[in-house]
Amino acid sequence: MKPQLEFTGRDTAARREILMTRSYWRFLIAGAAIASMAGLALPAMAAPPSDWSAVPTRTVKLFYPGQSSYDWLLSSEHKRADKKVAEGDACTKCHEDEETDLGNTLVSGERLEPAPIEGKNGTIDLATQVAYDAENAYFRFQWKTHMDRPGQMHDYIRFDGEKWVFMGGPRSSEKVRSGEEPALYEDRLAIMVDDGSVQNFAAQGCWLSCHNGMRDMPDEAGADAVKAHALLGDAGLKEKDVRKYLPVSRTDMPPSWDKTKSAEEIAKIKVAGGFVDLMQWRAARSNAIGMADDGYVLEYRLSDDGKGPFGWNVDRKTMTPKYMFDASKVGMKSLTVADIGDTGKPFAMINGENAAPYDPNAGWKEGDVLPGRLLSRADAKGSAADNGDVKGSWKDGMWTVVFTRRLNTGHPEDDKILEVGKAYTFGFAVHDDNVTTRFHHVAFPLSIGFGAKGDIEATKVN
Repeated sequence: MKPQLEFTGRDTAARREILMTRSYWRFLIAGAAIASMAGLALPAMAAPPSDWSAVPTRTVKLFYPGQSSYDWLLSSEHKRADKKVAEGDACTKCHEDEETDLGNTLVSGERLEPAPIEGKNGTIDLATQVAYDAENAYFRFQWKTHMDRPGQMHDYIRFDGEKWVFMGGPRSSEKVRSGEEPALYEDRLAIMVDDGSVQNFAAQGCWLSCHNGMRDMPDEAGADAVKAHALLGDAGLKEKDVRKYLPVSRTDMPPSWDKTKSAEEIAKIKVAGGFVDLMQWRAARSNAIGMADDGYVLEYRLSDDGKGPFGWNVDRKTMTPKYMFDASKVGMKSLTVADIGDTGKPFAMINGENAAPYDPNAGWKEGDVLPGRLLSRADAKGSAADNGDVKGSWKDGMWTVVFTRRLNTGHPEDDKILEVGKAYTFGFAVHDDNVTTRFHHVAFPLSIGFGAKGDIEATKVN
């Protein structure tokens, strides 16, 4: 019997395109066979532009934000701009074209960064192209990575001669800073979307979701306090740390992590559309199977209903792997520490593609390495699996990600439904060079119009 598991994944550079699309094409072939037997004709499939050179490019400047939380923006330390923020003024009203100065200052540790990462860049240029047709929006993003290889190894486990242990981590962690563990964390592209329902998002963007008390932020909430919280902890969402949330979900201002409204009040806000859509392309946990995850932000950073593309490949209580590589398909049962960074080796565990059930008697040696995450396109379902056509490739130090999103996903309870003739507020962020949390790069919010005016006006195709 095939084990029932959670999933997430990706594979080698040489075989990546095959593995990324195999499950997808199996689905299409099966659908075509059914349609043929039923005497039906399949409609022509919409697709991203074959020639992106015909779509204008807007370079969006992303910058390092440090600990510039929404709480700080509302404080007197924000040099009289705190009142402007409270009144809903746009960040760019004071900081137009200042992204480079802000990023370089903050990344240096001169302000709002108590733990700077040596050598980290202050800005990233995100080349952005947007197109649409009657069914889909198409996005093409390109950015240069600070590292000389793609960040596609994440949550890896290593056999130490007796047991499996987690290895590596983000550059911000003490173990990586000290050299005890290697820097291993996935590159990531995050997209926030609002349709005008979230007050001040068009002016202040993702800063509305960033607060003191969160991970790696001032006054970070302890695990015991979070677990004891009625809404966020063991009795509610079962979380042990604080992640993104919107001010409307709290009862005070600045919005404290623990001053949440009731679950019933928050449910009403969500039904009214008072959430921000959040989609994340992940180099390790989704790209190998041509997907991105789908979530939203309201009282917390949450996944949409259903199952996304990734889960665990290890029982985190016993630290026992669930799968190893299928040697008959990829030529090895595991990686080794020496394989880290080798793009010619498999790096993602994909259920049904390159995975075999874990054999504890397979002659494991010290330094053997397995992905701690398991990916599956076939098992992704529901609103959480809406982003089923997202493909990224890394070449010559550059990521190129092409993202297809249905204008109407059919899930308005979780997603912002896009309509031709309207403009929407977008926020972009990139996690680059093995980092997580605040150590990313972000952009001020901008508008994208689909058959409407915007900072970026999407090109109509097909």
